[in-house]
Amino acid sequence: MQIYRQLSGLAAKDKGASCALGNFDGVHLGHQSVLDVARVHGPLGIITFEPHPRAFFNPTNKAPFRLMNAKARTHEMARLGVKNLYELPFNTEMAALSPRDFAKLILQESLGVSHVVVGADFCFGAGRSGRAKDLVSLGKEFGFGVTVSQLLHTSGAEISSTAIRQALKEGDPQLAQQMLGHPHRIEGPVIHGEKRGRDLGYPTANMAVSDLHLPKLGVYAVLVDVLTGPFKGSYKAASSLGVRPMFGKNQPNLESFLFDFSGDLYGAELSVAFVAYLRPELKFDGLQELRDQMAKDCAQARTILEPL
Repeated sequence: MQIYRQLSGLAAKDKGASCALGNFDGVHLGHQSVLDVARVHGPLGIITFEPHPRAFFNPTNKAPFRLMNAKARTHEMARLGVKNLYELPFNTEMAALSPRDFAKLILQESLGVSHVVVGADFCFGAGRSGRAKDLVSLGKEFGFGVTVSQLLHTSGAEISSTAIRQALKEGDPQLAQQMLGHPHRIEGPVIHGEKRGRDLGYPTANMAVSDLHLPKLGVYAVLVDVLTGPFKGSYKAASSLGVRPMFGKNQPNLESFLFDFSGDLYGAELSVAFVAYLRPELKFDGLQELRDQMAKDCAQARTILEPL
């Protein structure tokens, strides 16, 4: 997959894609249906934005909303067969473009798109003033095709990033997976922690989770893909997502204990897939009680993950 992060200087070979257009937070089944429509019209491209426009307009919002960071979104796009990813900078100039200027300057002149596919609820241009039907008219004016993909539903409910956030907040990664079409994942590098897990006999790979919408805090059965480094591969694991209440006030992080693994993962990129919620965070009376509970958590996670 080729990734483009600027509009200027694109060669002719970099243009002409059939592009799905949107933010694609989570890359859920509704997003994937848009991709599937786009891929029938030519080489599949994605047009998206970084930072997320919602974050651009509300930089002081203290409630993280993103389901995945840009790197995780890129990994999922590559897995789905995207050929060209146009990750456009969302800045003051981009935000000020009228719907017509966006269609002309960005879609026609800069990217030379052959076709654009958007969801039925798509909005674009300054003040979100443009709608999907407006893009259809502008496509006719500027010489590219436009398809409006209808919204998907599951169990009578609309599939959306908002609904997925709610399922994760309630500790239901299985429902989130039904809407995503893949397990919810948190990706990032392994960082140094306080190494308490090692002292307890359960060394964990620690990851920061800032700027992401967090699933319900607690312990999960997970699948871990080590994406870089000498231990690349897939592992079954138990993860604790939370603030570690036994050890004072802490920022949330994600700690994963990989089963039957020994090695140094510091600096490696991990992708942690949430499979099942086991229990909430607890504050124990002592380290032995914590150690006993961790053994129970790992046994339960092994049983859940055994068929996977």
